[in-house]
Amino acid sequence: MGKGTGRWPTVDLDSGVEDATLLILEWLGEQGIGAMIRIDAERLREGRPAWTFAAGGGPLPPMRADGASVAECMGRALSRMREAGVAVPF
Repeated sequence: MGKGTGRWPTVDLDSGVEDATLLILEWLGEQGIGAMIRIDAERLREGRPAWTFAAGGGPLPPMRADGASVAECMGRALSRMREAGVAVPF
């Protein structure tokens, strides 16, 4: 997964992160970090990035990442968590 710049970091959409999303959420919970991923049907109908990941607590300040797919959303989320010092084992 490449490190991006600005608001929309570059992510590797072929990394398989969507397959590991539930494991990542479970790991975050074990670290004292509350996290969720959701899809917004209204944004999907409007053609906007419909997936949202939100997390915070423990060692992670509140953060959010959006994407047009689970892979894009989670790729951005992992990048932002790493930048915040949370090394997610993925």
